[in-house]
Amino acid sequence: MKLVPVVLTIVNDEDISKLENGLSVSEHKQNVIARLTKEAYKQNALLSMRDIGLLIASAGTSISRYRKNYENQHNVTLPHTGNLHDMGSCLTHKYQIIYKCIVEKKDPTIAAAETNHTIKAVDHYLKDFNRVKTLYFDGKTPEDIHLVTKLSLHVIAQYLNIINQYVKERESTI
Repeated sequence: MKLVPVVLTIVNDEDISKLENGLSVSEHKQNVIARLTKEAYKQNALLSMRDIGLLIASAGTSISRYRKNYENQHNVTLPHTGNLHDMGSCLTHKYQIIYKCIVEKKDPTIAAAETNHTIKAVDHYLKDFNRVKTLYFDGKTPEDIHLVTKLSLHVIAQYLNIINQYVKERESTI
């Protein structure tokens, strides 16, 4: 892991103004987390939720919850170690990328930009998704799929959830 020095804005005038005008602490923390992750990313660095928790004196688990709320409310994926380096328990990027490419039929380059991923990472997810889907629709068990793809059973389960949630649903309406 290469460490990169960054300059981050912990508090700014806009924060103070919004808080004076009644912005909730929860919304404030969500905005700060979004700002910190974006500022670090623009400087070619990534922050973990633990890093942000240390900076703003909050537990990493609550920081993750605030980040997820922000991402859901703004329909974005914030750049951080969990989604860009597949670290921790962050899994939403996989769902978002597959959803954008398979369900919304977006070009992978657009999905990459919208989720702060490289096109190489998007292609990797799509390739693994299609391998799992092909084997699953051929009647193979997760254990069989694991033997063929060398993907972990946990990752296979994630792809099967996506298939069962989005792909089968779409095919039944066609």
